[in-house]
Amino acid sequence: DTLVLLAAQTSAVYANNHPLEDVSLNLLPVVHLIQECRKTGRRPDVIFAGTVTEVGLTTDYPVDESVPELPRTVYDINKLSAEHYLRYYALELGGHSVTLRLGNVYGPGPLKRRDRGIVNRMVRTALQGRPLTVFGKGNEVRDYNYIDDVVDAFLRAGRKIGSLSGHVYVVGSGKGFTISQMAGLIAEEVESSTGKKIAVKHIQPPQHSLSIESRSFVADSKAFSKATGWRAHTSLCDGIRNTIAYYTKNEKR
Repeated sequence: DTLVLLAAQTSAVYANNHPLEDVSLNLLPVVHLIQECRKTGRRPDVIFAGTVTEVGLTTDYPVDESVPELPRTVYDINKLSAEHYLRYYALELGGHSVTLRLGNVYGPGPLKRRDRGIVNRMVRTALQGRPLTVFGKGNEVRDYNYIDDVVDAFLRAGRKIGSLSGHVYVVGSGKGFTISQMAGLIAEEVESSTGKKIAVKHIQPPQHSLSIESRSFVADSKAFSKATGWRAHTSLCDGIRNTIAYYTKNEKR
């Protein structure tokens, strides 16, 4: 069997405000899984969805696996702890596990939390003809990962898990865009698709903003690419177009 662990509570703000609940959602399921494996003797392969924010604030990039972890949120602490448990599973209990640390994943699919999935949320806002909001100047750099490329990464990790086991890999496009650039691309593509002129407004960041939001990040995925042959195929422009097409087709606005 191969288990792909994707279920999680993904809001850093919520995790900071509800740390015990975040432990129960993001860490304890992994502990329970390992304990059950010990009891039953079963050793499924495990692929874990980590996050690039586990390394904390980054200003120099691209970022690879050599950057030390300095988590700045409860969410990242618990994700990193889950990683360590899975390394223990791989190194001491005879299982296979690998963690893929993901950047900003976007693309066709549903949204659940207001503070997550910013690309998808902006696409939906623009399709409704409303202006897009950027906090501050929006000069922070992000590496946006289209969902199809992420799925491909997990599939390749599953095929190669024997040689990847016990390791952590940074997975990203290797292309950096500022938040302002991303919002501008969405506005342009929605106007091209619908004819609606979409404004991009800059406002003061909310008082509850976390320090982790000020980071700039671009992934260096050479290690994972060398090990699996993976690379990102979808540009941000193409990914935004695909996301626009998905919401245009599947949602009543």
